[in-house]
Amino acid sequence: MPDTGPPPAGATPGEPEGKGTEAPAGPTEDERTWALASHVGSFLAAYVFLGLLCPLIVLLTKGRESAFVREHAVESLNFQITAALAGVICTILFVVIVGFFLLAVVGVTYVVLVLMATVAASRGRIYRYPLSIRFVR
Repeated sequence: MPDTGPPPAGATPGEPEGKGTEAPAGPTEDERTWALASHVGSFLAAYVFLGLLCPLIVLLTKGRESAFVREHAVESLNFQITAALAGVICTILFVVIVGFFLLAVVGVTYVVLVLMATVAASRGRIYRYPLSIRFVR
């Protein structure tokens, strides 16, 4: 059995290496609140087809102050644009009846993904929407 030697400075014995080093500070409570607002606000505004406004406002007002808030606002904005395009396509497909089914699928997917992003923001984590087209970087 190889000798692992003494633990690194600052680590306690029996703790995996790297645990004793200082972790970078996570987002503040205010940053998490603004990141959460970019998702929840778009969810609430989507019922009047203005889901793009909330993440855009958060991006323009707080995006320069915090990389964490900017990341969430950009993700939410890109997803809102993608969801709006999907809604328009489904509406066009109403002509061939399949649009009704697709719009229901888009609606349920929208709710689930926005809730997942909101939970990630409240926990201080970055969230990437799947199937989202990256219009804004």
